[in-house]
Amino acid sequence: MPRTKQFNEKEILIKAMELFWEKGFHATSMQDLVSYLEINRASLYDTFGGKEQLFNRAFEHYRTTSADMLAAVFESEKSVKSGFQKLFSKSIEESVQDSCRKGCFVVNTTTELIPGDKALLQVLLENKANIETLFADYIQKGIETGEFSTSLDAEGAASMLFTFYNGFRVVAKVDPNPNKLDKMANTALSILG
Repeated sequence: MPRTKQFNEKEILIKAMELFWEKGFHATSMQDLVSYLEINRASLYDTFGGKEQLFNRAFEHYRTTSADMLAAVFESEKSVKSGFQKLFSKSIEESVQDSCRKGCFVVNTTTELIPGDKALLQVLLENKANIETLFADYIQKGIETGEFSTSLDAEGAASMLFTFYNGFRVVAKVDPNPNKLDKMANTALSILG
């Protein structure tokens, strides 16, 4: 008779995500996972597979949650520029409150595991394309409503803001000064007009 799981799989996945996010893939051992997640090694393997499979699922959860958050922020603001300002303000707030200075899990993973992992590179390229499309569609909405000039290149602006946002998250890990971060964000957003 199979044993009943004594844990919530989603809660364990979120905790694993937090650990990988803070320590990185290579610095997180299976024993770290067993200790932090408070489940035995056999249950971990039975439910998630090995460390790499657990990492991939945790990383997917982070990307999905982040994309949902971005979409929610944008949907909550009629003004596109205000939507981007809200996004950067939220990022600043998270950075200031993050005593571990984790930054962005996607950025951390990119710098840790690329080059070297071709499958992960594909995942990261898809993530980049998805977020840039979300940004571009939102900017295009601002063009269509007259908030921005019709001469604004929505795709180019989206690509630049995506690049800036990722660099912004790195800088916030090093120097989470809200005033400096706010000035940087406002300067970046000035490209919208």
